[in-house]
Amino acid sequence: MAQLDRPNILIFVPHDLGQHVGCYGVETVHTPNIDGLARDGVRFERSFCTAPQCSPSRASLFTSRYPHSNGVMGLTHADFAWDLHDDERHLGAILRDAGYHTACTGHPHEARTRELLGMTQMLPGGRAWNVSATVTEFLEDRRGQDQPFFLEVCTIEPHRLRHGFGAEPDNTKGVTIPPFIYPELSSEEDFADFQGAIRLLDEHIGIILSALERTGQAGNTLVIMTADHGMPFPRAKCSLYDPGLEVPLIMRHPGGGWEPGTVHSEMISNIDVMPTILDLLGMDTPPNAQGLSFAPLLAGGQYEARERLFGEMTYHDYCDPRRCVRTETHKLIVNFTTAPFFMNPSQTYRPKSVTRTPEEPAYAYHPPVELYDLVSDPWEETNLAEDDEHAPVRDQLLAALHDWMVETEDPLLNGIPDSPMHHMAMTALRGG
Repeated sequence: MAQLDRPNILIFVPHDLGQHVGCYGVETVHTPNIDGLARDGVRFERSFCTAPQCSPSRASLFTSRYPHSNGVMGLTHADFAWDLHDDERHLGAILRDAGYHTACTGHPHEARTRELLGMTQMLPGGRAWNVSATVTEFLEDRRGQDQPFFLEVCTIEPHRLRHGFGAEPDNTKGVTIPPFIYPELSSEEDFADFQGAIRLLDEHIGIILSALERTGQAGNTLVIMTADHGMPFPRAKCSLYDPGLEVPLIMRHPGGGWEPGTVHSEMISNIDVMPTILDLLGMDTPPNAQGLSFAPLLAGGQYEARERLFGEMTYHDYCDPRRCVRTETHKLIVNFTTAPFFMNPSQTYRPKSVTRTPEEPAYAYHPPVELYDLVSDPWEETNLAEDDEHAPVRDQLLAALHDWMVETEDPLLNGIPDSPMHHMAMTALRGG
């Protein structure tokens, strides 16, 4: 396997994108720059995250550890206040200690302090146009420097804002509404707004890529395009169904020796990204990493593909502890509370997009166990957990999920973990 010669590393991690981009088969969205990266690089068509929410997934991406292992079992901002354990090692810290200049735009969202992020420099961030301007200036400043950089590029887009998505709607090629969403006029409007935010995101990704070329740094920069989790729609974001866990994963490095336009179909988890980067750099992966390097797959060598992927949610807007295991053919979900069937990620009282299953989500609650046949039911709408015919696969996956929770010392095995807010409340009650 060829080792990359201390390349720059630029990783795009927008919010809430899912796989709603052209190169993943969505023909109605304008993403020429993301699609161009896929043509010039390597795309992983079955790429998943560990958690269907921002902070836990990002923490896994940059520590190669599951949220319940690294400490980020909920959102890091404001009084949600989850954070990486003090002894966790963010990729930024590892690369900083290896001599990299490390930087991120102002909304990394996987830790609460610059030190835990391991960043030499914190850049302003926010909306896509602010990010592209800031990153362009950063790239101009790095022109001709010998010290390589690691840059984490975060944008709000296409996250929902207080009133819609904050961009011009885009239905110039129609809209693509996944089958699990009930097709009606309001959902068409919702997806047009979503596609507009994605188009805006893509335009500013293009500005950054152009700056990378113009400053002469594209040839020695590993560019990675991913996202934190799935689309911001009911039964996607904040759920353990595939639309909540699917993310893009595209990698481009002109010096990597990778065949442009290659598409890999192996199942990849975002906890695998950090070990892969370190492997490509010839650096050791931390011994507590839980991901698996797929660098041999990039090099065309021998690679043992994952047979199972694991996902989780514990806290987001409220406590909703769930765990799942996914194979090539089945998904099993275990729910630990009778919370609503899915958490509503639309940030509105009455979402414009509503699910086909269940028909009345306001009156539907979690069953203890869900089992879906992903071959015959790819949108995970028919729960087979009580079906005697599927009992063998259900029991096999229940055992696999339990073994994983034991192996990774999941605190949920001993009851629902207290939240930071609980500790704040107890401190207040005790006069603190």
